[in-house]
This record gives sequence, C-alpha cells and structure tokens, in this order.
Amino acid sequence: MTVYALAHLRTPTANAEVVRYLERIQETLTPYGGRFLVHGPKVEVVEGEWPGTVVILEFAKRDDAHAWYESPEYQEILPLRTNNIEADVILVDGVPPGYDARLTADRMRASLEAS
Repeated sequence: MTVYALAHLRTPTANAEVVRYLERIQETLTPYGGRFLVHGPKVEVVEGEWPGTVVILEFAKRDDAHAWYESPEYQEILPLRTNNIEADVILVDGVPPGYDARLTADRMRASLEAS
C-alpha cells in the first residue's frame, strides 16, 4: 500500500544549510522510489491553525519509506534540516483504490453498537 511521509515544517528557514539539504535530498529519495507530491507551498488555513508549511513524499510501501529515512545518505544530510527547522514528520498509509468512507462509517457504527 502507498505510504506518505508528511512533514509539518513549523519554522521554515532559508539559509545555506537548508539550501544544501534541498540540493541533496532528491538523490536520497530516488533509490527508494520516493517522490515529492507537495513541497513547501504557502498553505491556506481553512480550519484551525497551521504555522509553517508542509512537505508530502510518496513511497510505494512503508518499507521503502523507512529504508530511505534510515539510509546513511539521508541521515548524513538530515541535520542540515533539523538544525534549522522545527518539524514533525509522520508516515501514514494511503487508502486502497475504490476506498469509500461509508464503509468505515459502517464498521464504526457496528463497533459502537457492539459496545
């Protein structure tokens, strides 16, 4: 199942270290099939608060995302970001083709009724 790495960059910063990180990140993603879906746009907040920006990466499977994140190549450049930008990073599964939220609602309803 497709997995997404989502980074909430709370304090996006432009400096020489961040530029070096950006120059090198793609070469760390390619061997693991990772690709950018969203990369640091100005966000439009329609509900709640969202300081900063967001990055979303896509991987074919969770193992690929873990292999990329834990790779020596990525670990080498990671401090260029973490020393300059406060962020939260999560991995989250996508939904299968044909997903319908009503099926989730049906399962939730059954669980609530069984309690």
